Amino acid sequence: MAKKPSMGLKASRAIGNTLGHILLVIISVVWILPFIFIVLQSFRVENTAQVSYIIPQKWGFDNYIYLFSAECNFIQWYFNTFIVALIVAVLQTVMVLMMAYTLSRFRFKSRKALMNIMLILGMFPGFLTMVVLYQVLKMMNLTQTNALGGLILVYVASSGMGYYVCKGFFDTIPKSLDEAARVDGATRFQIFYKIIMPLAKPIIIYTVLTAFMGPWGDFIFARYIAFGEPSGYNVAVGLWSWLSQDQIAKHYTHFCSGGVLVAIPVITLFMFLQKYYVEGVTGGAVKG
Repeated sequence: MAKKPSMGLKASRAIGNTLGHILLVIISVVWILPFIFIVLQSFRVENTAQVSYIIPQKWGFDNYIYLFSAECNFIQWYFNTFIVALIVAVLQTVMVLMMAYTLSRFRFKSRKALMNIMLILGMFPGFLTMVVLYQVLKMMNLTQTNALGGLILVYVASSGMGYYVCKGFFDTIPKSLDEAARVDGATRFQIFYKIIMPLAKPIIIYTVLTAFMGPWGDFIFARYIAFGEPSGYNVAVGLWSWLSQDQIAKHYTHFCSGGVLVAIPVITLFMFLQKYYVEGVTGGAVKG
């Protein structure tokens, strides 16, 4: 018979679990406090400038009403960001899935070398190429007022390099399914579309979410190529413009309310699709 844990071992485990939970609570509080602060400030209507207190003295929806008013460009920024994120999510997902399926199912010359090169290149931060990309987009007239087209082009262009997690998930699907379908006369596209895709729902949702999140929260590159004309801003660049020295006193609470509205779609997506997101990450975290 196995020996029961001693009282000392039980006590040490209890202390360790308690300390771990306390640490997690502290981390959670530190993480969520800024969000609570932004939400509270978004309902402050007694003053639009930045203040030293957290709890509003006067509550209201004035800041949110302003965002939808004719004098504000927030709706245009929000629409720009949504369109870019939606187009990128669709195109990037298609490209990543096709690349991952190809590398998972096919064996061809220089396959390993291609995978290693893409993996190494993906380790370099994207902003290293910002100067070159800006010059290319400028020659194509895809900056400032036409920055949305430039953003879509850049976000989608290298999306195939993000194949790794998706390929790992495809590696877990038995290749015998492909072979059986080929015997029955199915084409490669029919196998991919009618057999593999229904089984790959978690990784598809994971890929869509990550592809959508990139453009939705991007600021650095969007700020670099979208400037001078507010109609070409995405929501991150537009909200940032309200924090300039000459605008912050007038728009600080508007900035907070805009931040809340930007967070709502992402929070909603993760709440409803969290199960598939986790399955996609864990299912793709295998060696292939």
